[in-house]
Amino acid sequence: MPRGRLLGWAALAFLFVAVLLPLLPVIIWSFSFRWPYPNLLPEWSSRAWDYVFSQSTMIDTMVTSIELSAVVTLLTLLIGYSTARALGTREFRGKSAVELFILLPAIIPVISAVMGMQGVFTRLGLSDTFPGVVIAHVVFALPYMVFGLASVFKNYNLEYEQQARTLGADRWNVFAHVTVPGILPGMVVSCLFVFVVSWSQYLSTIIVGGTAVRTLPMVLFALMGSGDYAVASAVAIIFILPVLILLALTSKFLAGSGVSSGVINEP
Repeated sequence: MPRGRLLGWAALAFLFVAVLLPLLPVIIWSFSFRWPYPNLLPEWSSRAWDYVFSQSTMIDTMVTSIELSAVVTLLTLLIGYSTARALGTREFRGKSAVELFILLPAIIPVISAVMGMQGVFTRLGLSDTFPGVVIAHVVFALPYMVFGLASVFKNYNLEYEQQARTLGADRWNVFAHVTVPGILPGMVVSCLFVFVVSWSQYLSTIIVGGTAVRTLPMVLFALMGSGDYAVASAVAIIFILPVLILLALTSKFLAGSGVSSGVINEP
């Protein structure tokens, strides 16, 4: 196995360990009735999971969270693609200013930006609506998509597209058969980051969506404040499970050298 690929898999294994080890106490808590100090292990019980699965609203909340993050990821990809391509493949006057402008949502404190959004959204009728929350999430997730794809396009060889056009390929065939395969690993990783950012949004969802849009982070924060650590831990596991599944499905893109250089651009 090439050394670069071996290092990639080692980094991925470390990532899984770093993510899973902190989850061990959460998993134990989710199967506990109580865990008094100084007991090494808790009194075991399935009460938390029985409660979670008995709540029909929990499934609705998870479906809403998945739909929201999926829509945000798709819209962010559609909006950010052209900008990322321009930033990655071209040099132009004012490029640094454009990059700074795009980066602002990741720099400005979320609470400050969301309060401003809420005032505008109230006047536009987007407050307490699903589309309003989608727009808010897209604003905060867009920098991750743009700069993720821009780093891919910096190593992308535009000559492949020129050769395809020379051979008679139209714009759609060039995009589908040359561009997408060339940037696919980096695009998948960028989409993963955007999905996670949207999936974990709390302040923007609760301020813009109010009680009309209920997501898993809102449920989790409420349970953490209730003091019922067993149920909160069960919901926390449900909250992180889709992210781990996506991480496993995209592991070949995370481990491969094509993340930053694309597929067809390999020597």
